[in-house]
Amino acid sequence: MDIKEYFARISYQGSHNKPDLATMSDIFQHHIQAVPFENLSIHCGERIELDLEATYNKIVRKKRGGWCMENNYLLSWVLKTLGYDVTILGAKVYVPELDAYPEEIDHLLLQVELDGKFYIVDAGFGMAYQLWQPMELISGTDQPQTPGVFRFQEENGTWYLEKVKRKQWVLNPSTSTSPNVESEVCRRVYLFTLQPRDIEEFRGCNAHLQTAPNSLFVSKSICSLQTTDGIRELVGWKLTEIKYNYRDNMDLVEIRMLADEEIEKTLREKFNVTLDKKFVPVNTSRLSLF
Repeated sequence: MDIKEYFARISYQGSHNKPDLATMSDIFQHHIQAVPFENLSIHCGERIELDLEATYNKIVRKKRGGWCMENNYLLSWVLKTLGYDVTILGAKVYVPELDAYPEEIDHLLLQVELDGKFYIVDAGFGMAYQLWQPMELISGTDQPQTPGVFRFQEENGTWYLEKVKRKQWVLNPSTSTSPNVESEVCRRVYLFTLQPRDIEEFRGCNAHLQTAPNSLFVSKSICSLQTTDGIRELVGWKLTEIKYNYRDNMDLVEIRMLADEEIEKTLREKFNVTLDKKFVPVNTSRLSLF
């Protein structure tokens, strides 16, 4: 594993001699615009391995993406290699339809200590709730980013991440299946504690999420990539492209249903993903995506 090879993968050509906030933020931005959040392995007969070298080969050498336990595990190696103080944390992702959090952790994120401050670094959430910059770990303070306003709320040692959503202008609303596009203003994203975690604690979660019939990742094929001004996401056969803040406090949303023969070309041209095995799109769950 070579840090220069990783930088080439994310097209990062900046300085990395000093482990400061500006460098970390720049690398983070390049990562989320180059490496998709995706679970395509589950839907083309591959196993997602919780192994750093396997993840490196998949994301860096094969130019694939991954989910949180791949993206953030790889990013923890990158940041540690550059001299950052990194701690793995575990989170529980909010399920809006159930108005609940799961009993066990199902999301891996990173905490970085830098100049006496703590930052949450999460390059593995994807979709429209993906952070675009590291967030300082402070409670009750709005932290505006291009995708929207994020904030943490802390209650008795439990931290909650929230995102304030903009209004959306959907160009072709007949293809949208989300009934709460306009009504939802603030979305809880996940909760977490500051208890340090070891990667071994995620092995059960990694196996469950790619095999359990009730797992969202089994019932939906997902590929999303942040762009310079928005996001692209392919869920099953539905391609959604969002341009953030197209008008004052409004995102522009365009949705298109793809035919089977368009899928591979779209993955290649929109997400820079080429798969080795036959991919079968899936979208059977009624749960919304994050």
